[in-house]
Amino acid sequence: MREAYRASLLHCLADPGEEAESSALEYFEDGLLIVEDGVVVEAGDAPTLLAQLSDDTAVTDFSGKIIVPGFIDCHVHFPQLDIIASYGEQLLDWLNRYAYPAEARFADEIYAREIANVFLNELLRNGTTTALVFGTVHAHSADAILEAAESRGMRLIAGKVLMDINCPDELQDTPESAYADSKALIERWHGKDRLGYAITPRFALTSSEEQLAAAGRLANEYPDVWIHTHLAENKAEVEEIARQFPGSRSYLDVYDQFGLLRERSVFAHCLHMDDEDRSCMAAKGGAAAFCPTSNLFLGSGLFNLRAMRAANVRVGLGTDVGGGTSLSLLRTASEAYKVLHLQNQALPATRALYLATLGAAEALYLDDKVGNFEPGKEADFVVLDPAGSSLSERRTRVAASIEEALFAITMLADDRHVAATYIAGTRSVIR
Repeated sequence: MREAYRASLLHCLADPGEEAESSALEYFEDGLLIVEDGVVVEAGDAPTLLAQLSDDTAVTDFSGKIIVPGFIDCHVHFPQLDIIASYGEQLLDWLNRYAYPAEARFADEIYAREIANVFLNELLRNGTTTALVFGTVHAHSADAILEAAESRGMRLIAGKVLMDINCPDELQDTPESAYADSKALIERWHGKDRLGYAITPRFALTSSEEQLAAAGRLANEYPDVWIHTHLAENKAEVEEIARQFPGSRSYLDVYDQFGLLRERSVFAHCLHMDDEDRSCMAAKGGAAAFCPTSNLFLGSGLFNLRAMRAANVRVGLGTDVGGGTSLSLLRTASEAYKVLHLQNQALPATRALYLATLGAAEALYLDDKVGNFEPGKEADFVVLDPAGSSLSERRTRVAASIEEALFAITMLADDRHVAATYIAGTRSVIR
C-alpha cells in the first residue's frame, strides 16, 4: 500500500560538518515523503510529486511540521530507566550505589518485561526508532527487550551483559555461562525481523581475561553481530584498567587484544584517548557513541568530536540513560552543542541532526537500511512540531531559515515536540 506524508522534509546525505551543506543536506520546505510497504519510495517537492500520485494514494497532511528521519540512539541502558536523575557520584561509585542495585532487580523476569515495555514507549515518545541497548547479566533481560522491540516492529540491537569480576556476586556470570548464554541468544534473535544481537561485556574492569577471550571467540564465530561496551569514560576507570591489564598499551588495546575491536564494535564515551587509539579504532572499523548528558552528569569529561572525525572514526549520539539525563536525542544534541562549545568546536543544528540520524546509522553499520530518506530505505521517521511549546512556537516563527528553526527546536525541545513517530511506515502507538 502506498501512502504519502506532506510537511517540510529535512535529511542528511553526508556529514554537514565535513561536506558543503548544500550537498550534505536536502530540504524541501513543502515536501512529500512517499512510502510503500514500509520502505521509502521517494522524497521531494510536494507540488511536483502530488501531481504524479495515483488517486488511491492516501496523503497525510502535516503542514507546519518538519519530517526528519527516525532518531538512532547508539548507547543506552534499558535496566537503568528507574535510576535516571539519581543524585551525585562519579562513574565507579555511581555504579555501586545506583546501577548495580537497579540491575539486580532484573532477576525477576516479569519486572524485566515491564521495564522493557515502558522503556520502548519512552523511546518512541521521543522519536527514537532504532537503538543499541544494554541489558543486564540475566539472559532474559535480552529476551525481554528484543521481544518488546519485535512486537513494535522496531530496529533494535541488544545483548546480555558479561561480568564475572569486580561487581556484586548476584550480578556475576562466568566465562562459560557468558559464552553459552550469548551464543543461545544470538541464535535466537540475531537477524530476526529487524533485530540484531550485541556481544556486551560491560567494560574491561568487570570481565576476566578468560571472559574477554570467550567474548572474542563469539565475535570470531559471528562476524556480523555487534560488540557493545564502554571505553575510557572516567579517569579513575582508565587508571584501574592500566593496573588490571599492565601488558596493554591502552584501554582500547585491551579490547583489541581479545578480538573485540572490529567493524560493528561500538564503544560508549571514548573521552580519555590518544591519537594512536583513534587511528586504530578508525582503521579497524570501530565506532564511538558520544554521550554528552551522561558525561556532564557524572563529571566524566568532554568528548572531542573534532579529533574523532579527523581520524575518520564513526560517531553517533547516545543518551546513556541512566547516567544520561534524557531519552530525547534532541535534548542530547543540545548538550552535545555545549560540550563542543567548551572546546571551541562548533555543532550546527544540521550536524547534530546528522549525528542523531545518518551518522548514527553509519556508526552502527545500518546506513544501508536507515538514517535518511534515500529510496529503498526503511521508512522510520519523526514528525517534529515547532509549536510543541509556546516558547518554541514563538521562537521558530521568527526564524530566518530551516537551520535557525532546527537549532531553536534542538535547544528547546522535549517529547512535546514529537508529534508522531513512524516505524516502517506505520504510526507507532504508545501502549
